[in-house]
Amino acid sequence: MEEFSQKAVIEALLFVAGEPVNMSSLVKATELGEQEIGRLLDELSSDYKSRNSGILIIGIADGYQMVTDPDLSLWIRRFKHINQTNKLSQPALETLAIIAYKQPVTKLEVDQLRGVNSDGAVKSLLDKHLIKIVGKKETPGRPFLYGTTREFMQYFGLKNLSDLPPISDFLKDEAA
Repeated sequence: MEEFSQKAVIEALLFVAGEPVNMSSLVKATELGEQEIGRLLDELSSDYKSRNSGILIIGIADGYQMVTDPDLSLWIRRFKHINQTNKLSQPALETLAIIAYKQPVTKLEVDQLRGVNSDGAVKSLLDKHLIKIVGKKETPGRPFLYGTTREFMQYFGLKNLSDLPPISDFLKDEAA
């Protein structure tokens, strides 16, 4: 492993861990010695500090962790507050599930399956780019047809729609 690669490996391990990583875990994962890992951690820490990064590497709880710079807490709090509005409500989740499994589907069809008006949920899902208008149905009034988006796939970690659990899995839960 060349030095750039070693630092990149340590950095990636700390990033994906999301919690303090002890030295023995880093040694096992990298097959580097403790002194070498300590040197690389010091260099990474210095790299982040020298460029005024929003990320720091700190020693914590007998390990090392990648954390945000506490000096940026004002912006992090603002972002967290904004980001919390991105959570999906129960009506939005129900609507999204129907659209995901039945697409392309009209809002009227969603309303009929849910038994309530889905205007708010559909608007919310459109605003969050989890669904999109994929066409118009060839019926009187030509209502919009809705389908899921790439953002939907990313949000739920799906490669394609066939990765959705079979609808029969949910029907078993209701019967129990």
